[in-house]
Amino acid sequence: MRILVIDDHLEVALIVAEALESEGHEAVVAGSGEEGLQAIDQSPPDAVFLDVVMPGIDGIEVLRRIRAKRPHLPVILVSGTVSATQIETARELGVTDVLRKPAPLNHFAEALARVRPA
Repeated sequence: MRILVIDDHLEVALIVAEALESEGHEAVVAGSGEEGLQAIDQSPPDAVFLDVVMPGIDGIEVLRRIRAKRPHLPVILVSGTVSATQIETARELGVTDVLRKPAPLNHFAEALARVRPA
């Protein structure tokens, strides 16, 4: 699968991408919501790991914009500071799954195993 990792903490995103690649996936990293949306428009991935708390466009707004164009694209939220309200909003928008940081790297592969590519 081709996976897009959107996270403003590039060190974290690169570690996640490396773990996904070790599982046989192709991983692409975007350092902001804006960059992630551009990456999706240019070359749609099979799934997205999306941080919630980011400067500029936050993860919930990115999810809203993804759903407007690609309602079936699997999106997995990843955050250590996601609130119950944000989770509820994400679920209303059709988020595929939610992982809490710090999540063990094997949880990313397990979350992907539960999704069907768009």
